[in-house]
Amino acid sequence: MNATTLAELRATPWLTRAGRSVKQELRDNLVCRLRENRPVFPGIVGYESTVTPQVVNAILSRHNFILLGLRGQAKTRILRQLTDLLDPEIPVLADSELNDDPFAPISGEGKRIVAEQGDAARIAWLPKEARYIEKLATPDVTVADIIGDVDPIKAAKLGVALGDERSILYGLLPRANRGIFSMNELPDLSGKVQVALFNIMQEGDVQIKGYPIRLPLDVMLVFSANPEDYTARGKIITPLKDRVGSEIRTHYPATVEEGMAITAQEAWTTRELAVNVPDFVAEIAEEVAFVARDDSRVDKHSGVSQRLPISLLENVVSNAERRAYTLGEDEPVARVTDLYGALGAVTGKLELEYEGELKGGEAVAKDIVRRAIGQVYSRRAVNAETAEITDYFEADNNLKVPDTVPTAQLVGVFEQVPGLVAAARELSGSRTPQDVAVAAEFILEGLYARKQVARSEERGYSAAEPDMSQTSRRRWN
Repeated sequence: MNATTLAELRATPWLTRAGRSVKQELRDNLVCRLRENRPVFPGIVGYESTVTPQVVNAILSRHNFILLGLRGQAKTRILRQLTDLLDPEIPVLADSELNDDPFAPISGEGKRIVAEQGDAARIAWLPKEARYIEKLATPDVTVADIIGDVDPIKAAKLGVALGDERSILYGLLPRANRGIFSMNELPDLSGKVQVALFNIMQEGDVQIKGYPIRLPLDVMLVFSANPEDYTARGKIITPLKDRVGSEIRTHYPATVEEGMAITAQEAWTTRELAVNVPDFVAEIAEEVAFVARDDSRVDKHSGVSQRLPISLLENVVSNAERRAYTLGEDEPVARVTDLYGALGAVTGKLELEYEGELKGGEAVAKDIVRRAIGQVYSRRAVNAETAEITDYFEADNNLKVPDTVPTAQLVGVFEQVPGLVAAARELSGSRTPQDVAVAAEFILEGLYARKQVARSEERGYSAAEPDMSQTSRRRWN
């Protein structure tokens, strides 16, 4: 049972931890985790040999640190997981505002409680989740929000002068004492507030309304920022940046496989009606993000968040789910064309350059999806026998795939094209109608992406249009 008074607390092992800083606490618990060979940040994929070791080094060094990276790179998630390295709970003076250490209070109120009540001072226990305070920096954030302000009403009620520490209404940072204070998008913070942060970090004091206040806080400060925001919206003042012990760069997944692992972990695909998502459909959804990050029409400074493939895969599953409910399918399966039905998950997450704006967000998104299909088709179906298929369309035949037919019944439609079903069976490694139909559609979409066949709303799949530049060159020669 936890101690309830200071006297009881003195008789526990907590007495030996008196004066241990929160940074030392994080370090001690991290060392235990490393010795036990347990993951430091469970669920963070792709950072095992890059970001995670740097964060570990920063904690072992007892540094305040900043994570720099584009949006959707798990910066906030890493910072929030720092609470896993805190003790499950710590003792605090029950009636103090700043989570005062019962053995070494820093606030005037905490010191008064210990002086007046002695060993009878009441003890409360603060869980680790309550020791993490997060704030999103915006230009309108003030020193009062972060540090505190003089409260005339409080001063009047207590009968003290405005310069008395008891008249202060504390902000977020002092209330994070003995915990972690996280500031997201740090460059958006005004220079005045950054200076106040620096004073707390460097000197442990601050001026509130002209009154110097000593606040020797025990807090770990962690920040996140987009590196492009240094010039786009603001910058980190040099003294504050110099005081941050470690600057750590985050990044997007290095490989499609890493991205797929993150998306599979984060996307909500477990529905009441189980939807089968073929591997190549999931791979295309991830490839869309990789293609978008390399596309010249997409703003590189903004980045393409990992939330794009997550939302895209969720929409693909929803599209298959909707089709199943409409057509009465018991075993819905996601199809390649469902990616085009999920463009809303792509357009909203792309910041376009001028060239992209001229073309339009939906047109750019469609082109990116088409190119992603082509990339995955090149990897997965490079050896597929498609000569008969392209010959069929070049003979002025076309194929319209109906929207109102269950997936399993599309095999009969695809059988019109010589060699298509056989190639689909080879690609899928299955003979079930649904698997074959989905693979056949993937082959057609892959050929369309590689411009070996054409596709339109009116005619469906048809012969590819000739390359006019090459035709003109042959005629000229």
